[in-house]
Amino acid sequence: MTLTAVAVPLLLIPAAAQAAPAVQATPGLRTVTPRVETPALYDDEAGGDANADDPAIWVNERDRGASRVIATAKNGGLRVYDLAGRERQAIATPPAPGEDDESGRFNNVDLVQDFRLGGRTVDLAVVTDRGRDQLRFYRIDPATGTLTDVTAPDVPFAFSTGQAEVNEQRTAYGLGTYRDFDGTPYAVVSRRSTSDVGLFKLVAKGSAVTYQRVDRLTLPSTFRLPDGSAWSPCADPGDGPQVEGTVVDPATRVAYLAQETVGLWRVAVWGGRFRGAPQSVERTREFGVPARFDEAEDDCVVDYAADPGYGGRIAADVEGLTILRTGPLTGTLLVSSQGDDTFYTYDRLTLRPTGRFAVVDGARADGSQACDGAAVTATALPGFPGGLLVVHDGENTPAAGDRENTNFKFLDAGFLRGARTS
Repeated sequence: MTLTAVAVPLLLIPAAAQAAPAVQATPGLRTVTPRVETPALYDDEAGGDANADDPAIWVNERDRGASRVIATAKNGGLRVYDLAGRERQAIATPPAPGEDDESGRFNNVDLVQDFRLGGRTVDLAVVTDRGRDQLRFYRIDPATGTLTDVTAPDVPFAFSTGQAEVNEQRTAYGLGTYRDFDGTPYAVVSRRSTSDVGLFKLVAKGSAVTYQRVDRLTLPSTFRLPDGSAWSPCADPGDGPQVEGTVVDPATRVAYLAQETVGLWRVAVWGGRFRGAPQSVERTREFGVPARFDEAEDDCVVDYAADPGYGGRIAADVEGLTILRTGPLTGTLLVSSQGDDTFYTYDRLTLRPTGRFAVVDGARADGSQACDGAAVTATALPGFPGGLLVVHDGENTPAAGDRENTNFKFLDAGFLRGARTS
């Protein structure tokens, strides 16, 4: 059912003007520090238009010291790092197909293990190319961790009907991979600037990889509030409340979807289909707060004074999602609360809230602010005996003048194991 828009009060404050609280001064908040950071990436011509976003962790079972962190850098392509944070490989995005078309822009990355390809079993890095509206695939060398492009040359568009629609950039965005109960590999992929989420079956085609979209889900974009009014989150004109952070629990086949300005959702996904209606896990703090887009500010303005109190704890945007698996059904779901530079944790099975933490400046590296993507493994690795947690840092320091400066922080994940973080 289509709902009417909520009337917005006149006293409004730009969303960008809301200062995040100082995390070090927040009572009950655990603070942790990184052990390693990757080199700074700069989103300008001199830096190759590289902008850190989303990581994945590949564990080398032959030699855990040779494990790799594979991360997206948007127009800068992919970066591959060793456990000391040193760059080992850089992969460029594909060029634009035509003079007036969009070139590649890598947004999110995840892994598929033991994929049958060309008569052998390989591990794959799967990437959303939001510039070209495609998924791309990279075979991981089991000895060296080196990536090789194995994307089929004729992969279809993920959502668009043609190149003109691709150029509008409502394209493949967030990504989470999993295997179904029968072993078939799939990717849950969100669509930029919309609340659409697609389900894609990953298919070998000779020595290359392609995909087929098999299902589609649209999350709500307008909500009936307890007081009977209707509310929609503010967005740029014509855009909807998009999803980016995506992770699928490999044991339960439950997909978790971070709808950035709305909150965290869960939905079952098996048998090549989304199953049942999505269920809310937690809303953003801003849920239900009146807001509108102001053209002069080129931003949403929010009437925080009129907050009806229907929101949750997560400060928009809801971003990176990852699961620390400590047993078949035990572990922790981790959620980036980007608006206040913190992370919330939940029991993996019950979704009971278990705490909150922030990654702050330490002796070896600065902290993480405005975190987009995160990845974690419980596997003990050299330098990280409690497992490895990798988080994006959207405001890397020291600053380099007015250059946008981003990177990734590596932390020992032991603090997440069974201990409350607040």
